[in-house]
Amino acid sequence: MEWQQIVGFHQVARKASFTRAAEATFRTQSALSQQVKALEEELGCRLIERIGKRQLRLTEAGERFLRFAQSVLTSYEGCREELQELQGTPTGELRLAAPFTTLYHLFPRVLQEFPRRFPRVRLSILDRSQKEVLDLVRHRDIDFGLALESAAPRDLAVRRWQEVEMVLVTPREHPLTGLAAVTVEDIARYPLILPPRGQRSPGRQRLEALFHKQGLDYRVVMESSNVELSSLYVELGLGITFATMVRGLPLARQRSLAFIPMSHYVPPDFIGVIMRKDKIISTPLRAFMDLLFEGCRPGLD
Repeated sequence: MEWQQIVGFHQVARKASFTRAAEATFRTQSALSQQVKALEEELGCRLIERIGKRQLRLTEAGERFLRFAQSVLTSYEGCREELQELQGTPTGELRLAAPFTTLYHLFPRVLQEFPRRFPRVRLSILDRSQKEVLDLVRHRDIDFGLALESAAPRDLAVRRWQEVEMVLVTPREHPLTGLAAVTVEDIARYPLILPPRGQRSPGRQRLEALFHKQGLDYRVVMESSNVELSSLYVELGLGITFATMVRGLPLARQRSLAFIPMSHYVPPDFIGVIMRKDKIISTPLRAFMDLLFEGCRPGLD
């Protein structure tokens, strides 16, 4: 049994595709297929079944071997990090992902300081949606991610970082800013800028649930997965939008926008640092966490 066979099988199993697994491992589909076939011959059992032309399914033996492969990869990752620390100056790679606005507002200070302390650690930073962040953590593609605590599944570990609240974002002189308490009936009267429906945004889901509960019609004038872009078009008068926001966000001071708390409809949440429960905390990762929690700066998720 070879190391690359274990890695290749793990990628095929979690991506359910030889094509996507080949892309992830920088191998041809044919080479990856041969690796899995050789592994099956050595073990004397079928690990993967093909369903139709494009679908794959693990056999019972495949499920058990996948658990073995995951434990081996976890042990290897921990051993590698321990050996790096023994060398005195940690090396390797630290991989993280977060939504665009979180990276834009929260990470500049950390990303300036960390390379000074650990010049031999390579940072890989991914701008991804919240759902993609959680998938990347679960599939071991990154060391940690940032996402809303309420969105994190129970099989992942969460460390609370910053409290956030749902706000309605309108132009500064918008009629809704003069109301003592904005209702969903008030909101439904204006064009809305919302995240794409397929993105399964918790904010959009909660808002639409309130509309449906009260039988309200509403109009989505624009879909945008980027809060910065949405806020720009709010400022231009196209519509109003929602954001999950930490108080004191620089955006609130720099733009001609109003931020109306909606805590009477949506309870506060937290941005959390999300990682696997079996993740070994290396020295660089611990240092990055210390920097992150040292001086929490306002941000948006």
